[in-house]
Amino acid sequence: MKINKKKILVVSLIFLICLFIFSLFVGNYKINFLNGINIILGKGDFNSIEYKIFWQLRLPRILMALIIGMLLGSSGAVTQTLFRNPMADPYIIGISASGTFGAVIAYMLGLSESYYGIFASVFSFVTSFIIFKLSNSKKGTLNLSTLLIVGIAISAFLRALISLSMYLIGEDSFRVIVWTMGYLGGGDWRKILILSIPLALALFYFYFNRYRLDVILLSDEEAHSLGIDVKKFKYQVLIVSTFMVGFSVAFSGMIGFVGLIIPHIVRMIFGSSNIKLIPLSMFYGGVFLLFCDTLSRGISTTMELPIGIITAIFGAPFFIYLAFKNKRGNL
Repeated sequence: MKINKKKILVVSLIFLICLFIFSLFVGNYKINFLNGINIILGKGDFNSIEYKIFWQLRLPRILMALIIGMLLGSSGAVTQTLFRNPMADPYIIGISASGTFGAVIAYMLGLSESYYGIFASVFSFVTSFIIFKLSNSKKGTLNLSTLLIVGIAISAFLRALISLSMYLIGEDSFRVIVWTMGYLGGGDWRKILILSIPLALALFYFYFNRYRLDVILLSDEEAHSLGIDVKKFKYQVLIVSTFMVGFSVAFSGMIGFVGLIIPHIVRMIFGSSNIKLIPLSMFYGGVFLLFCDTLSRGISTTMELPIGIITAIFGAPFFIYLAFKNKRGNL
């Protein structure tokens, strides 16, 4: 069956606009629809609770969900390209856990939130480098079993260190535990500004390297014959990817499976070329995370669920589906 890709994109864009508006009214504090429309139009009482909740809590949170979803979706696509495997999700292979550990270390050192992203990026890069080295053979081919075993082992080790850190933090640990489960409730305009930096840098880098990213999908020998310094380029991509994951984790905790689900679905519909895969993974990553965040706020009227639980509910069955597909050799 022929898929009308343009129609899918138009429907997706309309869905995103509707979801964005709907999400503004979802939460424990109910905002009257007409009052909300007036607030959007710049009318109403600027000192009212509704106005403050709308502009200082809901809108920053929605924008943060979109940006983090964009970072996670596109970093997943890039990671899969780098490892040449659609199951190489930053969450599953331990990159997210290392970023979380880095951010927790920054918290324990009493540093400001501005340093969380830097610490998370550095720890994520070190973990990515170790996994990258251990999973590649001398010929440069990736062993999937080694990748998953090493990634899962490192992830388990880092989670143990995170748990130990929670124990050492003491009374404040509950707040950190909630954050590690995926939390967007702390969104504000300052964080959006900071997160816009890795997003803008990633967009710039991927756009100017879009053709080279397609070439490294081939073998290293073919990429080298086309004039690419493969080793140097892979390290560049690794740094950019971990930079994106690091800042996402630092401001939202561990939100898994976005980088697994979204690139795979985009690849099935739009093809595997990175020229389309990366920007579309960015777009649909934002849509998916905003959808999950709206669910996390709307499921219960008394409390919100950590968004990491919502993405895991979607992602875990999808991972099993990919595993069976890989077993049959269809991946």
